[in-house]
Amino acid sequence: MYKYDTYDQAMVDARVEEFRDQVRRRIDGHLSEDQFKPLRLMNGLYLQLHAYMLRVAVPYGTLSGAQMHALGDIADKYDRGYGHFTTRQNIQYNWIKLDEAPNILADLAKVEMHAIQTSGNCIRNTSSDQYAGAAADEVTDPRPYAELIRQWSTFHPEFCYLPRKFKIAVIASETDRAAMRLHDIGVQIVRGEGGELGAAFYVGGGMGRTPMIGPLIKAFVPLDQFITYAEACLRVYNRHGRRDNKYKARIKILVHELGKEEYTRQVEAEFAHLLSQNIEPPTAELERIKAQFADPAFETGLSEELDRSDPDFALWVDNNCVTHKASGYIAVTISLKPIGGIPGDASADQMRLMAALAAQYSFDELRVTHAQNIVLAHVRKDQLYALWQALDEAGLGTANLDLVGDIIACPGLDYCSLANARSIPVAQKIGQRLAAKEQQIGELKLKISGCINACGHHHAGHIGILGVDRKGTENYQLLLGGCEGADTSLGQITGPGFDEDGIVDAVEKATEVYLSTREGNERFLDTYRRIGMAPFKEALYG
Repeated sequence: MYKYDTYDQAMVDARVEEFRDQVRRRIDGHLSEDQFKPLRLMNGLYLQLHAYMLRVAVPYGTLSGAQMHALGDIADKYDRGYGHFTTRQNIQYNWIKLDEAPNILADLAKVEMHAIQTSGNCIRNTSSDQYAGAAADEVTDPRPYAELIRQWSTFHPEFCYLPRKFKIAVIASETDRAAMRLHDIGVQIVRGEGGELGAAFYVGGGMGRTPMIGPLIKAFVPLDQFITYAEACLRVYNRHGRRDNKYKARIKILVHELGKEEYTRQVEAEFAHLLSQNIEPPTAELERIKAQFADPAFETGLSEELDRSDPDFALWVDNNCVTHKASGYIAVTISLKPIGGIPGDASADQMRLMAALAAQYSFDELRVTHAQNIVLAHVRKDQLYALWQALDEAGLGTANLDLVGDIIACPGLDYCSLANARSIPVAQKIGQRLAAKEQQIGELKLKISGCINACGHHHAGHIGILGVDRKGTENYQLLLGGCEGADTSLGQITGPGFDEDGIVDAVEKATEVYLSTREGNERFLDTYRRIGMAPFKEALYG
């Protein structure tokens, strides 16, 4: 994984001291809240319903054991003993005291972490495939290119004050595990006709108030022009993006209003100009980055066999483990979604345990997933049972990856000042209600947002739930048919919304329609696409 060089460390250390002075001046009254707000947001510090919230960047979701251990220590020292992993592969702390925020940033800097550009109208944390470097189906590890984006975009003077926040995802397989087409820019590393690697660019996706699927604007960009093309996309957006209306400020609106063809024409013209300016990072820099993502020292001659005599272990293997590119290894997802738990939350002790297990079993490396779980990407199969036992004892062995209990949920009205409705209690009730039928139902991705900003990705859920305010009362809309993968689709609202108990009943009824009408091994999504909305609406509304 990537290690800071002297420039990275100096930059992060300088920001810590700068922010320490800003906080001191705010507490002393020399800065008003209006003056302080843009400064704290540049350091990932939000003022939420009950306290400050700090969002920490985890670039492309990759963490070392030492970094995860430090996150656990920060949860104990500065929060209430837990942290919340997010859909952007970051972590948030919800109970931060303002005077302690600079000390947290200083503790993060000691383990090569920060909170820079986790907020504000800038290029946010670049996300990627949680199985990068381990996936059997990838053409290359996408993380070096995500790291190149991080270096290019951090403090980029042209893109520090964009019309709106900007999100980029990078993948390198046909299987999209990062919701790539629902980003402002989605990049897929692909092979050209001659076998050479290049980048396909999808631009103008996003969720929120106006969800859109990003169209393909360029099927192949040579990798030695990769950053130049990304900059061309950003420049056209920065030039024309709306700054008078934040609801129409995202690049998806620009691409929609200009049209894909006109936006692409302007990008190509800007790209041609930039090529003449030679702004691409040196090839030597990309090679330096790639070297830090070289495969770990996989052992050879390992057995592919697993002792599946323990039925609970066998179920967990089937649900939570995926094929690895190296013989004798497997990639493991640690669920942060126990039945009745808060999706994405992990205690300080659990974080420190995961750090220790990563050091023991997975080359000291962890991944945060956009579905709010944790991955150990390189586990030997002959050590898998011992790992599972340790996880299970700590409440981290739930076998529910991509099942109805593996719910994505934003913090909602329990924490967020933007939310209209609670997400966490709804997720807990649904998980408990359907736990007994989880294996029978099979793959069903359920996602909950507490407001239209869609931090819970409800548009992309096979079943999505959106909490809205209806005359001062929490009301929940049900959506069906969303998907975030290669066959990306947006969920459609079924009809009138429900109260908190009613939405739990509605989800159960939707699963009953599926179970009674599915054919063969159809997923919920497959059945919905085959039979359409009508049978579900009949069951829900009569």
